[in-house]
Amino acid sequence: MKFEIIESVLTFSLDNIGTMTLATILLMIGYWIKKHVNALEKFCIPAPVVGGFIFVFINFIFHLTGAIEFKFDTTFQAAFMLAFFTTVGLGANLKVLLTGGKLLVLYWLVNVVITVLQTGLGVGLGQALGMHAAYGIISGPIALVGGHGGAAAYGQTLEGMGYPGASLVGLAAATFGLVAASLIGGPLGRRLIVKYNLKPSNDDFKIDTSGYIETEESKVEMDYANTMKNLMVILICMTLGSVIVGYIGKFINMSIPTYVGAMFFAVLVRNLNEKFHFYKFSIDFNDKVGDVSLGIYLSMALTTLKLWELAELALPLIVLLSVQTIGLVTLTYFVVFRILGKNYDAAVMCAGLIGHDIGSTPTAVANMTTIHEKYGESKKALIIVPIVGAFLIDVFYQPFVIWCINILC
Repeated sequence: MKFEIIESVLTFSLDNIGTMTLATILLMIGYWIKKHVNALEKFCIPAPVVGGFIFVFINFIFHLTGAIEFKFDTTFQAAFMLAFFTTVGLGANLKVLLTGGKLLVLYWLVNVVITVLQTGLGVGLGQALGMHAAYGIISGPIALVGGHGGAAAYGQTLEGMGYPGASLVGLAAATFGLVAASLIGGPLGRRLIVKYNLKPSNDDFKIDTSGYIETEESKVEMDYANTMKNLMVILICMTLGSVIVGYIGKFINMSIPTYVGAMFFAVLVRNLNEKFHFYKFSIDFNDKVGDVSLGIYLSMALTTLKLWELAELALPLIVLLSVQTIGLVTLTYFVVFRILGKNYDAAVMCAGLIGHDIGSTPTAVANMTTIHEKYGESKKALIIVPIVGAFLIDVFYQPFVIWCINILC
């Protein structure tokens, strides 16, 4: 890390270690603030977003005054990004997905259609508001379905293609979505339950959650050998997945983010391991590596953002996100609820859908939990919604978004 005066401006040049250290400090500051501010906890705002945006605004003030400038080396950011999406892939047990039944498939198809509509609306309305299609795509399904992780990852890709501020647009859209999803999802589900006088019924639903939820009986003892094996598999998936997707991209003449290859290769590895038992896979270890990787990755992505690059897109972005939210709520209330069965499970799933289609999977679970506490549990919603929101929608969303970027950008 260097301190120097460049053209009368105090410049802090952070190397890769310094950048990662600052991002980690901001991440922990975000956790502390979130713990002490109830609104942030209530709306499920990620800690790295809290700490990161504080620095973004501070850096913006420094930029306006011309007093201080920061330069960053983000070498490690890609590694944390790959690690996070690899753990998402390793968390996908196809045996669990197959036992979800017709309702799981139907719910997934509904989300596929919503992803297509979000893309069309984002691109069409965005261009009408003077935004390039790239910003319409990243503020649509990439941010609203993919969340902060998808927004930061694809933002880097789009910035490399010549669209400045794409990461900031995506992260701002993802944050908007989190707040909107938290405010709207629960009340929408409760409105449907009260309006139609719905009651819970879980008698007709059974699903095998082994391999999806780690119990005390199935918990893997993480000694040195098992820890290293689980870590080694994550690193192998990161490496080989990135290499394979590079060759595929060249073969089909399409740009594919490396993390997509790592994630889907990890799905293959996880499910081969379920059959052949190459090593003892630990769900708990995998989740913790994913959480740590996502936290540092997002914090680094936000730390290096330049808020002033968003100035021209601020108003069009707010209009676009508002229309996206109103459109999804209307569609969910009047159409999706009926498609899913117009019953108690459908109402709870609608609350979850709002959560992860404009917010995040944890927001979806939070929305459903508030309903469960007052009206009773829906086992179907509690299992199906997280499976689709956390992974299954990626089976469609990732290739579709990549195709849209290559065609429209």
